Amino acid sequence: MELRTSPQPLDGKRCSTALKERIAEGALAVKVGRGRPPHLAAVLVGEDGASRTYVEAKVKACGEVGFRSTLVRLPASISEDELLARVQDLNADPELDGFIVQLPLPPHIDADRIIQAIDPRKDVDGFHPVNVGNMVLGLPGFLPATPSGICELLKYYDIETSGKHCVVVGRSNIVGTPISILLSRNTYPGNCTVTLAHSRTTDLPSITRQADILVVAIGKPGFVTAEMVKEGAVVVDVGIHRINDPSRKSGFRLVGDVDHGTVAPKCRAITPVPGGVGPMTITSLLLNTLQAAQ
Repeated sequence: MELRTSPQPLDGKRCSTALKERIAEGALAVKVGRGRPPHLAAVLVGEDGASRTYVEAKVKACGEVGFRSTLVRLPASISEDELLARVQDLNADPELDGFIVQLPLPPHIDADRIIQAIDPRKDVDGFHPVNVGNMVLGLPGFLPATPSGICELLKYYDIETSGKHCVVVGRSNIVGTPISILLSRNTYPGNCTVTLAHSRTTDLPSITRQADILVVAIGKPGFVTAEMVKEGAVVVDVGIHRINDPSRKSGFRLVGDVDHGTVAPKCRAITPVPGGVGPMTITSLLLNTLQAAQ
């Protein structure tokens, strides 16, 4: 009888720490070379709790690697034209290397219009059409932070990707579609045969069971269960959800898009939630900012 070993955890905190050491060295070199460190700004519109937490984590990460950071807080009532004016101010600021506008925005603001107003040279989120186009063509530019972070995680743990079948569940412009492109490119990590599945995919479990590498970014807690995963798969869980749990002191627990308890025993490697993809997203943002400064 074959003994099943525990899956390898794809620890985003550990990978992030290693990358931050490299980023800090690059930041110091930038500071010595031009007299000031890399500078990242974050625009926070309104008081959404999750957005505030994300932005504060990004500001904290800047301090850890020697970056300068600026937090621009704006009221939820700001008009679209007023926000566009602030974006143009940031585009024109010679002291600023890159900035992000934290999503989601209030419903009266067209997020696409705001993203397209950002100077592509300062678009360290990698959402501007110019940077998306560069990604598709394999040209230099800023990669979207979460997909780039997933690639860095696979690289850090030396996960073989060439010739593997990767199934991506979720087709958002922020995660699903770009990671499908990155993992199909002729590079490492890459050279996968990629299937991009989504909520309208017929008989989704039959597709996900084919995956050597399964990336799940569907936005539904516990969506992928054990019967949807083949033995020995590598599973990357992008989702993070707060679930009520009276047994916890906090009153809640964090879970992903994968039912970790049943899926993990079948996997060769799997990302934890929290502590998997999340830390890598912020670290990739720092990498893009360093690239902008350089």
